[in-house]
Amino acid sequence: MLMALGTSRAQLSALISAVLRSTCWSVMEPVVHQVWPRVLQHLRRTLTLPQRSHSGCVENNAVTATTHSRPIRPTLLVSRLYQPSNLRDVGQDSRLQGEMTCKSQRLMQQAGLIHPSNPGCYYYLPATVRSMEKLVRVIDQEMQAIGGQKLDMPSLCSADLWKTSERWDLMGKELFRLKDRHEGDYCLGPTHEEAVTTLVAHQATLSYRQLPLLLYQITRKFRDEPKPKFGLLRGREFYMKDMYSFDVSEEAAYETYESVCQAYTRLFARLGLHCVQVQADTGNIGGTLSHEFQLPADIGEDRLLVCGNCSFSANVETVSSEITDCPHCKTGTLVESKGIEVGHTFYLGKKYSQIFNASFSNAQNKPCVAEMGCYGLGVTRILAAALEVMSTEEGIRWPGLLAPYQVCVLPPKKGSKVDGVAALADDLVHTLEKAVPCLRGEVVLDDRTQMTVGKRLKDANILGYPYVIVVGKGALEGTPRFEMICQQTDETMFLSKEGLIDLLGGVETV
Repeated sequence: MLMALGTSRAQLSALISAVLRSTCWSVMEPVVHQVWPRVLQHLRRTLTLPQRSHSGCVENNAVTATTHSRPIRPTLLVSRLYQPSNLRDVGQDSRLQGEMTCKSQRLMQQAGLIHPSNPGCYYYLPATVRSMEKLVRVIDQEMQAIGGQKLDMPSLCSADLWKTSERWDLMGKELFRLKDRHEGDYCLGPTHEEAVTTLVAHQATLSYRQLPLLLYQITRKFRDEPKPKFGLLRGREFYMKDMYSFDVSEEAAYETYESVCQAYTRLFARLGLHCVQVQADTGNIGGTLSHEFQLPADIGEDRLLVCGNCSFSANVETVSSEITDCPHCKTGTLVESKGIEVGHTFYLGKKYSQIFNASFSNAQNKPCVAEMGCYGLGVTRILAAALEVMSTEEGIRWPGLLAPYQVCVLPPKKGSKVDGVAALADDLVHTLEKAVPCLRGEVVLDDRTQMTVGKRLKDANILGYPYVIVVGKGALEGTPRFEMICQQTDETMFLSKEGLIDLLGGVETV
């Protein structure tokens, strides 16, 4: 009430101190010295102050209290993150344990990142969604850097389009098919060549000056996999980035194709993933040229042949079984390995544009059919594949850019000998977010202080925070020091607050 009447914090503090000194101060003094700093800290973080308008009237708008001109952000607390422990106890269910066919699936379920819904379909829990959103931002940056424009097409696709391209029957049982109440045939789109080509064909005024045109989307896709497995690596419902290019000529289309392949290479390099671009079959997509981007992994279902002497690499499907020497350099030996397909590119030519009449006006103002390409990235598959190759058997290791949260701060256990430094942990969260702007919203406080530090460290290892900071007895030293654990490198160091800021200042976020 006093604050609402205009009394400042300093005045309020002085008033309370005066009251305490006037009554049994000798008894209260030891208690005040212990309690009062925490009372002030609580007031700073929770007090809502009224604002005065320019007219001098008090407004009811709630504002965040400040300390030393620093805005106080709500602390992200581990106890409030939605990762129900009962969803993580997969080891207790023998049926689920038998389905843990790969490391990424087991770790993601144990960490409470995904939860099975029905075969090939999963709930993506909040931490996974955060990671996926970051991956989408990286994809957006790379696609838009080469001229890509983002759109969103319907998942429900008319059978008429697919029958026109003759893929309704070609796709077979892979298509999720359904009828509406009027007996109209539809499918849930696994890919959108027909849809996007029809869209462009409807633009009768498309000029050669507007080409190349690169349209892409990042949406849920559906494929009726006969045996969904490996968690997010092979599901029936998943997220994919699919882009479609329209060019004035075959030569221009090849240039666009190469620019997309280079963008894919940059994207995987930013994620710290060593992907191999291999010659591939065009399959039921069609076209005359195709490459897969493969992440080498023992769990991979694709067999790759890579030459140790030159840059040649191919999916085994495209190479004769009788060939042992590299067809390019003629001297190198082809070595077989396994890989997870995380991207695929196709040069389509006029396969779809001719059928749906996707044309443009050339420099002589005459209609010409566009040359096309299509390019896919498995968003959820990239996420799972990265965890598959980067994680340990005991804990998740994220690509730096994709970690749901970058830093986890662990205060001491409640009631321990160093419980008095617990308040420093909360203060450290706000200090880091202020000193390193890219960490805003990226630092969490593991406030489950009823648990030992060891138990919370084990959880932090499973969840894969890139950086874990333990606030312990080192914080009581003249120059407080904090234990910093870098999980990607398994390195532990003891740093001052300034040292933490210097180290975390180099963290890249997206």
